[in-house]
Amino acid sequence: MHITPVVAARAHRAAACLLLSLVLLGGCSSKAPVRRPSSPPPSARVWPQVPPADPAAANNILMRALGLVGTPYRFGGNTPETGFDCSGLVTYVYKDVLALSLPRTSRDLAAIQGPRIPPEKLATGDLVFFGAGGNVSHVGIYVGEGRFVHAPTTGGTVRLDFLDGAYWRDHYSGSKRVLH
Repeated sequence: MHITPVVAARAHRAAACLLLSLVLLGGCSSKAPVRRPSSPPPSARVWPQVPPADPAAANNILMRALGLVGTPYRFGGNTPETGFDCSGLVTYVYKDVLALSLPRTSRDLAAIQGPRIPPEKLATGDLVFFGAGGNVSHVGIYVGEGRFVHAPTTGGTVRLDFLDGAYWRDHYSGSKRVLH
């Protein structure tokens, strides 16, 4: 059988269309996209390691907070079983690890006695606060290297984020040291 140039061109075009179709259909996978942990912003600052006043307590706070990453967010929640909102997470971790009772809202946590800490002096276990217009509306636990654990929003989970992320950097309103 003799293949003419026209037949060869049609076969080549059909093969190319089939290959293109397979490539495009591969992008329609039913698998959920893989969520990667938040990465540092391109111009992330270097965060100094500040030794906490009580290294053992700070390490226990760090480990407990990190162990809760992935727990569902729930407004008003304050246990791993029910889920957490931001202040519920903070009060749970400190009560569970150190038997320390802290105020229940982010605003009340920001008002606790204790020194305000500039960002470059943060130590593991410090509380970091966020808000807008002078109002505190969110809190997390600093865990070192410019990162904090928090319960961000409805539909989300407890997670680890960078303080230098655009949203958090722009809404940062201060920090307090609980471990003196």
